[in-house]
Order: sequence, then C-alpha cells, then structure tokens
Amino acid sequence: MDQSVAIQETLAEGEYCIIAVQGVLYKEDSRQSRLLGLVRCCLEHGAQEHALFLYTHRRMAITGDDVSLDQIVPISRDFMLEEVSPDGEVYILGSDVTIQLDTGELRLVFQLPFGSHTRMFLQEVSRACPGLHPEPRDPEFRWLSRYRCAELDLASQTPSEWNPDPGTRSRCTPIGGGRYPSRKRRQGLEDAWLQGLGSVLLGGGERTELGLRLAEVARGGGPVLGRSARGRRRDEGLEEAGREMSAAGGSRERDCAGGSNFDTSRSNGRGLLMDQSSGTRCLDKSENSLTRQNRSKSEITDMVRSATITVSDKAHILSVQKFGLRDTIVKSHLMQKEEDYTYIQNFRFFVGTYNVNGQSPKECLRPWLSHSTQAPDVYCVGFQELDLSKEAFFFHDTPKEEEWFKAVSESLHPEAIYAKVKLIRLVGIMLLLYVKQEHAAYISEVEAETVGTGIMGRMGNKGGVAIRFQLHNTSICVVNSHLAAHTEEYERRNQDYKDICSRMQFSQVDPSLPPLTINKHDVILWLGDLNYRIEELDVEKVKKLIEEKAFQTLYAYDQLKIQVAAKTVFEGFTEGELTFQPTYKYDTGSDDWDTSEKCRAPAWCDRVLWKGKNITQLSYQSHMALKTSDHKPVSSVFDIGVRVVNEELYRKTLEEIVRSLDKMENANIPSVSLSKREFCFENVRYMQLQVESFTIHNGQVPCQFEFINKPDEVSYCKQWLSANPSRGFLLPDSDIEIDLELFVNKATATKLNSGEDKIEDILVLHLDRGKDYFLSVSGNYLPSCFGSPIHTLCYMREPILDLPLETISELTVMPLQTEDDRSQLDKPMEIPKELWMMVDHLYRNAIQQEDLFQQPGLRSEFEHIRDCLDTGMIDNLCANNHSVAEALLLFLESLPEPVICYSAYHSCLECSGNYTASKQVISTLPKFHKNVFKYLMAFLQELLKNSAKNHLDVNILASIFGSLLLRNPAGHQKLEVTEKKKAQEFIHHFLCNPLE
Repeated sequence: MDQSVAIQETLAEGEYCIIAVQGVLYKEDSRQSRLLGLVRCCLEHGAQEHALFLYTHRRMAITGDDVSLDQIVPISRDFMLEEVSPDGEVYILGSDVTIQLDTGELRLVFQLPFGSHTRMFLQEVSRACPGLHPEPRDPEFRWLSRYRCAELDLASQTPSEWNPDPGTRSRCTPIGGGRYPSRKRRQGLEDAWLQGLGSVLLGGGERTELGLRLAEVARGGGPVLGRSARGRRRDEGLEEAGREMSAAGGSRERDCAGGSNFDTSRSNGRGLLMDQSSGTRCLDKSENSLTRQNRSKSEITDMVRSATITVSDKAHILSVQKFGLRDTIVKSHLMQKEEDYTYIQNFRFFVGTYNVNGQSPKECLRPWLSHSTQAPDVYCVGFQELDLSKEAFFFHDTPKEEEWFKAVSESLHPEAIYAKVKLIRLVGIMLLLYVKQEHAAYISEVEAETVGTGIMGRMGNKGGVAIRFQLHNTSICVVNSHLAAHTEEYERRNQDYKDICSRMQFSQVDPSLPPLTINKHDVILWLGDLNYRIEELDVEKVKKLIEEKAFQTLYAYDQLKIQVAAKTVFEGFTEGELTFQPTYKYDTGSDDWDTSEKCRAPAWCDRVLWKGKNITQLSYQSHMALKTSDHKPVSSVFDIGVRVVNEELYRKTLEEIVRSLDKMENANIPSVSLSKREFCFENVRYMQLQVESFTIHNGQVPCQFEFINKPDEVSYCKQWLSANPSRGFLLPDSDIEIDLELFVNKATATKLNSGEDKIEDILVLHLDRGKDYFLSVSGNYLPSCFGSPIHTLCYMREPILDLPLETISELTVMPLQTEDDRSQLDKPMEIPKELWMMVDHLYRNAIQQEDLFQQPGLRSEFEHIRDCLDTGMIDNLCANNHSVAEALLLFLESLPEPVICYSAYHSCLECSGNYTASKQVISTLPKFHKNVFKYLMAFLQELLKNSAKNHLDVNILASIFGSLLLRNPAGHQKLEVTEKKKAQEFIHHFLCNPLE
C-alpha cells in the first residue's frame, strides 16, 4: 500500500512526497517502527531540494492523522547511506536490508523490508542526492524552517543546534543533518574513493540509478556477501566472455550507472541473471592490473560507479541495462548444457507443518524441529491458523507472528548455526525459511508471494504463501497452504489448489522476463493443512481402524489420495507412505480425539508432498508430544540433490559457446512463421476466461520477440486481453506456443456493456532486428448485470440478455438520477431484480447457514448463477448457498458506482461515529442507491437474528459489507486500517438500529 498519501497530507504547498517505505529504527537496545518519506520541495527557477521525513505511525498509515513527524534529515552533500551487517547476522540474498544513514552530525540505522518497493525507494533517494560535482548552488533547506520552532532562523543555525537523536523529543520537530563540506574537501573524498578507501556515498558521483557502496573496494577486495573466490571466478569468466561478445557482435555499449559503458550484469550459469555483487572484482587483482593501467582516471571512476550495488535488493540488480541478444543466446545454451558443468550434491531439508489453532507457543518445539540426529541444511517451517482473531483476519496484524518466529528460532537443531532467509505471512498462514550459515553464500534470487483464496477469491483466511530461491544452481519453491475446510468441500479444496498454482507468480531477476510460476522450479515442496478428510466411513469406524493401526486400509478412503488418483490436484507430486495416525482433530492439550459437540472424524489434514528429481524422503511423521493445538505437527526430512557448479567445467563450456557464436552469421535478419493471425472470441462472458493459442516457429536465426505498444497507447493490448508469454527468445528452428487470454472483470465490464468498448484489438508482434507481425482479435461480449450501474438495472424490467444492444447501451450511459424524473422509459423498479433474486434465495435457503459470507463458493457455480441472473431464469438456479452469497458480494463489487456513491464517501467516514449524521448522509443518496442500501441492511439484520445458528456477528458483516458499500473514490482496491474501521463503524450503526 502506498503510504506516501498519508505523508502528503502533512506537507505544505510546493512539497511532494515522492515515495515512502515502512522500516524499523534501531535505537540502543530497542527497535522502533518508522515511516520514511522522501520529500521534494520545488524552489524558484526550477531548483529542487530533498529531505527524508521520519514519522512515527500506526501500522498502516492511511491519512495524515495516522502519522506524527518525528525527525527530518536534509539530503545535503554530506548525506551518506550504506549497507551494514548487524552483529552476529549472516547476510542472505533476499533478506531484509539493514542500512546506515550518516550526515555530518547524525547516524541512524534502519532495517527496510526486502522487495522491489524498497529498491525503488533507495533509487529515488539516490537520484535526490546533490552529488559530488560542483553545483550552481549549495542546498539551503530554508523551506524546512516551518517544521521547527518559529523563533529559530535556519540560515544562522549552527550544527550543534541540530538534534542528532531521533528519540530526543523537544517542542519542535528535530531536523538532522549538519553543515556541508567544502568543495575542496569533497574533491578529496572523491580521490579517496579511487584509492579504494572508505564507503561510497549514496549521493556520490553523478546521479546514479544504482550506487550505494563500492562492494569490494570498500572492503579491501574481500569477497562480497560471503561469496567464495570460486563463485567470483565463474562470474568473471562470463564478464570476459561478455566483452568478447561485444567485440564480435557489434557495439553493445550502454549507459550504466554513472554514465559508464561497463556492463556489470552476469549469469549464474543457468542463464538467470544474478547479483552483480557476487562477481564484483577487486580492482587490485593481478589479473586486472594491466587493464587498470590502460584506463584513464575518469574511466576507472566510471567503472567504480557501475560496479556499485543496490542495497535494497541485491537479488534484483537489473535496474541497469539488460543483456543483449548474444547474451540471451549464451544463457539459453548454458541452461541446455547445465549437466556438462554441474554435479549433484545432497542437502538435508527439514519440512514441517503445524496448524496451531490460534494458540500462542506454550511448549518447546524441539521434539518437532530437532528430532533427528543430523542437523538439517535447510529448514522450511509452515504454520496455519496462527491467529484466529477478527483483527488478524480483517487488518492482517498479529503479535503471534513474532511469538512463533521466536519459538522456532530457539528450537532449531542445536548442532548448527542458522540464518533466517525469509518470513512470509498471509493472515494466519506463515512460512519460515532458514539455512545453515555455511550455505548462506549460495542462496540467491529469493522471492516470496501470497495468494488468498477465501471469500471473493482474495481473503487471506484461506490460501497459500510461498518462498522461491536458488540454492547453488537448483531452483526451489516452498509452498505452505491452508485449503477450504469441511468434509464435503473437497471440490473447493481442489479449486483452492488450482488458484494458488495459477495466481502465485514470482518476479524474475531480469524484469523483462515473465514471472515464474510454482511449476517453473526444479524442486517443489508443498506443505500445509490441506484439509482433505476421510470419507464414506463414520467416526467410530475411523477410530477403530486407527486403534488397529490399519493405516493403509484407512488411507484408501482419504480424499487427497482419491483426488490425486483422479488427477484433479497435485498432478506429478509424490507423498510418502502414511505410517502415523491422523493429525486432526484432538482435544487441545491432550492426545484424545475430539469430544466436542461436533465430534469431528479424525483425518490426515496436515501433509507434505514434493515434486522434482533427485529427492529422497528419509522420514515422514507426526509428533504427538506437542499438545498446544487440536492438530499435531508433521515433519518430513529429505535428501535433495542440488546442482553445484564445477568452475573449471563451467569456464570451458562458456568458452565453447562463445566461440560457436562467433561463427554465426549475425547479419541475417530473423524471420518467424505464425500458425494463426486472426482470433475470434465468441460469446465472451463476465469473469469467464477464454483462451486462443497460436505457435511461433523460428527460422535459422536466433531471435527475441515481444508484443509492443501501438502509437499513443500505454499497453500492447486492451485491458481485457493478455498474451502469455508476451515476450521471449527463440533458438533456431524452435517453437513456442502463445496463449491469448481474454478475461472481462469489474474494471472492463461496464464499457463493454455500454458499447463504449468492443472485443476488437490489433496486436503487434515485434522481432528484435526483424519485422513486425500484426494479429487481429475480434469477438462479441454478452452483456451482464455484473458491471452494470444500479439505476440502469432498475430501468431494465426484462433480463439484460433479452434486451437489444442499443437499449442496453442507452441505459448504461444514462446519467445517475437523484430523483425519479418520470422518464419516457418504463417505470423503473425500486431495486435491481438481480439483487432481489440473490437476496431472496439466501433469505429462503441460507438464513441459518453457518459461515455465510465467509466461506467461498465454487467458480463453476458462479458462472451458473450469473447466467441465471442475466437470462432471468431464476427457477433454474441450483447452487450452494456459499456460491450465491459470494455472487452477491461480487455483484456489489462490480458496480461502477458503489451503493454509497463516491461523492458521499468522505462524508460517511467523517460521521461514522454519529448515527444521526450517518442517516442524514444516506438520505441524500440517489433514490435507487438509497433503496438498495436499506434493502441490504434489512436482509443483514434478518441474518443477525439467526446468529445462534449461522454464527454471524455484527462486526463480521460490518467489515465485509463496509469495504463493498463504501469504496474510496481515489481508486484504491481496498480500504486499509483507519478507513476500513470507519467504514465498519458506519455500517455497524445500520445493523444495530431499526431502519426508518
């Protein structure tokens, strides 16, 4: 979420918050959360000055009321930022980043979160630095005087008047910083750089897109990030090959950081670009001495700047220019010949899963995490139901994360030292990744993502989290999932699995490449509470088979086994033999089966599966000693064969590839043939994917292809269309299949309903150094009530699919009426008939349905419900209550103008604490919107009257409907924290008080 909006509200005219990031300030023995904002002030004659504003804040800052200015650090000429390594911590590629901020009078240490946003923040700060070269004027920061006491004159203040301690609070906001060194002193500092002394300043040199520290010169030429000399030599080999390719393949010079033409990108041997810091060379190495002697001082300066690293995310170094075509060919050939220069080495993996039922840790976890005699090389530890509170569900905040993280860290195998690689959490689903300290240098390309599969396909009470990384030359993806509950919901579990697989996407090191999916990894480890149950047996029969330890007999009735055999889920995955009793459900604190009123049948809910080569499972077991939860933890230990690079063979293979490329005739123009150029999508429906495929066959010249934007367009295709992949590389005489995917959602449905947009587009497929190919897309869209305005539907007395397209178009673009203007059209209905159909169905069939509006429905049933609404054939509606409930929520979400109009949004939040004022706001809504609001509130009140059966409470309904009925007009996809709570409070009034 962009928290710069909250900072912007605190700024004066002419000041702009460029970007903000949430971090942790290290202060003595404490860690304090801070929001860092980069603020630009526009001065006269086009001049600009920048400063870092530090705020204390609520966990999610939405408005200016959520933040309190704590300190200001002007970005002056003595401003410096560098990466530091906290004592006792091993740096892991992809872990959170610790940076040290220095000025003449101030030093602060922050930890910033791993990811692209932090990288962008630090790059913006880099651009904001004044630099070392003479400027027309020194920054004066007079504009900051308004943030200090009025009686202090900024121009006359001495350095001692600047507050160096962010924790020292005075009547005024402290402004850190200090005086600026003289230009002579600055030049001396630049000379010191070239001699390899000290740290490179973030503001150092010319404006750089990268550049926080000279990795090896600053450390006297030592290895970076623990990367061994062997790993460095391999990267140097590709760098040398890169220079050979530049000479052989024509000019590839590019403007890197600091204006250098020195391309520091490298390959890790699998064709994936990796952290250039792993191969940054000491300029004093003997092998480079001759090169250095032949360079001028300015050339060395440029090379130094181009060799600096981005602290924020070393695994994402490619904010510099990308490899050219020849480099892409090298990477492709290296991937094909990987077996020629790698060997298999086994690493011991511990994979564990534990549904903790919302409990805090109450016992030592070593019986689970350290049960084997040999210390694992890698730990993958997953939790589910970390926190079951409503705060965790709706606001994604929980103290349980730190509690369980600490419990795990203290229970790792005592015979080894481990470094945390990554922690990722989605509500109650958390995944931790640790690695032995000695392997830390060989972890790279760490990415973490989440997918919510709860109600409306995004709530995080169910779903998955995943961490992917590279260990040596093997890509590994670890997934922790919590799938839908209840014995009869196995189809929903299947759908959750498919959603996680399709929606879990990881950014690649090279941002020009398409994201990686789960299946695009060498090794996949899938763990979690998969929630598959034992079917067709009653509870007593299940318990009897368990007592007899007839696990294989019982396993025949296991839903996961049945679904895997039917190839509906986990195709290609393997699971070890179940030799332990079911891990669910126990009375908390005991080994007794569930004695509650529901008396759940025992089941193997908690599972570990794997996919890939060179994997041997050594153990698969539950751990009955732990009794904190109604589940028992499960562990599996694997030996996984990882590809490790033989440096000598790698260099030999690389040299052979480069030599063969030198012989290629680069003057040839690429040419491809397409299996199809015209695509027709017939009867496109709302939220129903259609796919058309074609094949690109390459000729005899390697080529890169990409769909490119047409003139004056911001994307290569319309919003409802996408090509997968949209770019790629083809070796000679090779093929690739391209999927054109058409999907209409709430963002595109309204214009298609009105006829403002049509299923028509032209795609331009461009070949690098070759010609363009034009693809024609056409089709027809079936209008739907989803995406139609409320007042439009009220005027449609007939089903939308029975109306002429001209009538639908006229009604859709009709302005929103505030009163019934006695239009020439037929007299409108009070509320949309489609809304009445869904609410009436729920009122008649689901008034006592447990978990209504909290459990997702089935996608196939949504399509059936949509068709029934659009054709008016409500008598044919046959769907699960949860599917109808979710369809109702999706209908409300798809409205182009929400039930409470955008114009009333801020008024609703302002009066959320006053019921009388809230009713007044509702009374001002247009007639049809007001009718719909009152109708929905009456229905929800009826649900609450049956809360003893359906287990709904007013807070759950207020939270769910608050975010749908009240939507931020600024276009935010969802409300966060303060807004969400105010929206909830506003709806809460109408659920608890009689409607008038």
